[in-house]
Amino acid sequence: MNTLVNRVQLIGSLGQDPELKTFDNGKRNAKFTLATNETYRNNEGEKVTNTTWHNIVAWGKTADIIEKYVSKGDKICVDGKLSNRNYEDKDGIKRYVTEIVANEILMLGQKKK
Repeated sequence: MNTLVNRVQLIGSLGQDPELKTFDNGKRNAKFTLATNETYRNNEGEKVTNTTWHNIVAWGKTADIIEKYVSKGDKICVDGKLSNRNYEDKDGIKRYVTEIVANEILMLGQKKK
């Protein structure tokens, strides 16, 4: 049952090319946004699509795979956990961030030519 605690799975499309960063200690991460769509019919019978944007961060080998094979518009499946953190910006204002830390990704759709 522990494998189900704090587990997130999303299928969506990348909103921009991943942003890669290498730290002084050699660790690497990749950050990007993922759009997920929910479609339904409203009371008037019109088709409505709601898009939700998710902040994704991947570390290590997962970041390396993202760097090589994933770009804006690609459809992927992300498996990971929900993470909350906070920091103070340059003006001293406390900011809160919720993001998904990706453990695995699965590339979906056709291979680019």
